[in-house]
Amino acid sequence: MILYKLIIEATGGVFGIRDESLLESAIEAPYQTFDGVELFPTKIEKAARLGFGFISNHPFVDGNKRIGLYVMLSFLQINGIIISFTDDEIEQIAVGIASGAINYVDLKRILEQKIDN
Repeated sequence: MILYKLIIEATGGVFGIRDESLLESAIEAPYQTFDGVELFPTKIEKAARLGFGFISNHPFVDGNKRIGLYVMLSFLQINGIIISFTDDEIEQIAVGIASGAINYVDLKRILEQKIDN
């Protein structure tokens, strides 16, 4: 919530949780298992699920795309994975997820293609 508050303060908008269960779902989804097997075993898959969850679940009153992108890219960076996007690319991704044009598999593929080697 601290990151979310900082993003809203820096970029504008209304601070608040719209749906706490959707927030919990966005946070916990990357760590789901089925029959003891991780559903999102790689760092890229976890990051994509985080970003997709925050944006598509829309748990906050405002700033869902911003926090979703920030959490996704920060998770990757913390895990030593550097991905570079132009401002236009990142905006297209966020809007694409929010509109339903980009799904989780699409986002994972985009991240895999953009890894800096």
